[in-house]
Amino acid sequence: MRRPGRSNPEEAEPRELFVRSASRYGRPVVTMRARDLGDACVVDVEVDGREDGAEPRSYNFADAQQASTFVTEAVEALVYLGCEIHA
Repeated sequence: MRRPGRSNPEEAEPRELFVRSASRYGRPVVTMRARDLGDACVVDVEVDGREDGAEPRSYNFADAQQASTFVTEAVEALVYLGCEIHA
């Protein structure tokens, strides 16, 4: 089965671009991981503290710049809400 966002199954594995996590009052809030798939970028967002055990949610972007903009804006909102950001 072919992975979404990949044009050729023989391509190299996705490359992690960066990880940003946020905490508030010392407790984890969210982790965002950006991965380069070659022909697209994906940001996986995992919200901590959810009781339902939900899987990380993935957001697809055309390139690393768009993925970086998404994460940067999310980080700015988290800082505004009083979270500490960890790279």
